[in-house]
Amino acid sequence: MNDSTAGGRTVGGGLGVAPTSDRRPAVLNLPPRQRPVVLARRPRPAYVPLAPAQERMWHAARAGSSSDWNVARAVRMCGPALEVGALVAAIRDVVARHEPLRTRYPETGAGPAQVVVPVLDAWVRPEVCMVTEDELPKYIAEFAANEFDLATDQPLRARLCVLGPHDVVLVLVVHHISIDGRSVGPLLRDLVTAYLARRAGVAPGWTPLPVDYIDYTLWKHAQLGDYADEWSRATQQLRYWANVLAGRPAVLEFPCARVRPDRRADSAGAFLPVAFGAGVHRGLLNRATAAQASIFMVLQAAFAVAVGAFSRSDDVTVATAVSGRGHRLLDDLVGNFSDDVLMRVRLDRATDVDDLLDQVRRVALAAFANPDTPNTRLKRCLLQDAACPLFQATLILQRGAAAQPAHTGGDLTVAEIDTGVIRAKHDLEFGLVERYDRVGRPAGVDGAFIYPTALFEHDTAVAFVELFSATVELFATGYRGPLAPLLANIRHCTTPVG
Repeated sequence: MNDSTAGGRTVGGGLGVAPTSDRRPAVLNLPPRQRPVVLARRPRPAYVPLAPAQERMWHAARAGSSSDWNVARAVRMCGPALEVGALVAAIRDVVARHEPLRTRYPETGAGPAQVVVPVLDAWVRPEVCMVTEDELPKYIAEFAANEFDLATDQPLRARLCVLGPHDVVLVLVVHHISIDGRSVGPLLRDLVTAYLARRAGVAPGWTPLPVDYIDYTLWKHAQLGDYADEWSRATQQLRYWANVLAGRPAVLEFPCARVRPDRRADSAGAFLPVAFGAGVHRGLLNRATAAQASIFMVLQAAFAVAVGAFSRSDDVTVATAVSGRGHRLLDDLVGNFSDDVLMRVRLDRATDVDDLLDQVRRVALAAFANPDTPNTRLKRCLLQDAACPLFQATLILQRGAAAQPAHTGGDLTVAEIDTGVIRAKHDLEFGLVERYDRVGRPAGVDGAFIYPTALFEHDTAVAFVELFSATVELFATGYRGPLAPLLANIRHCTTPVG
């Protein structure tokens, strides 16, 4: 809107000043201009803080739930040329290449720190055990459950489960503070490269990494600045979240057959498969295009409706994960870059589904623009019990196909296998994958719903998945009607399992 002027004064809230005025022009209190920070190798200071994405895991481990954040991967290697000695050497090569796999996280006078163990001292001794096919799941689950002491332990363990002379399952357990989902690809690729080199009697000849994780950490902190600086990105993001989350319900209560347990005592989970066909996929994409949104935003809107109906709350906070790898130099690094961002959705402020989609689109874009505030610091700014979770429900959508077996030659086959280890760190968790065929046509969305068995009965979990699925399919058909009748109908169909 253009401002109109009269009598040398600006009308309509503009900043213009009449040229005949003797007053000095208004001066905006703008933040100082900052030069871009370059991601590159840099000198290591005596104290290296945690990266923002690491802080949540460190505090969780300190509170007694370290094993909840164990990441277990199992790789089956079969072939007549399999050499266990070369595999052990390859593990050491990968640990030497990726510093987070040999980093300890003690508490210091300056705060929790990253301390990289020198290569010669980072001695990984894989356990070797003879197992049968039936015993394998038990050996993997047992190994994955052991806690790490982040202050003294290296955050990686390895176990070789030998099923036969030419059949070995390598189990790697890494604490989440040192690895994220996108690290698994580079980790396994480098492991296979190192194994083939060691089997040939030479050291792996891979390209040196352009930066290390600590270079990333220092770069990230330089970007964010200090919380003592009111103009820093860190302060601006913290202020955003404190304002957005003020006054929200502290805890969402779900219908369940059990009393809410101490989550630190039991994080055992179970999963239910979730799948939407190509037709629903196409409908979601069309709905997203019409709303100038993404399919992720449409699914998050349906998720918010389902969570709100399930909890009988019109004010829900859901979450998703961001990769945190916004620079090409980070693509091949092993480390934890990912973090959660929150989306507070006010169902009572949406008149219809289109209005809700517009709200979710705006909320999601704002959340992705403020991804770096550690949970522990944010909790101190909210007027709620610090024991209350920042969120209880999360939905993550990825694009791509499931991992396929990697054939490295006629005499060796390498395949990642399911560990069977399921941990539910939150009440409601959807992990979905968006799939396309070879020519780019939508082929469906599938994945899993994970829930804590200490909190929900199986029938309750099934009821919630059906509720979410029905909402997604309704949105995919183009439903544009009011939200209140939709919520009322869904709530009428959901009854607690007693």
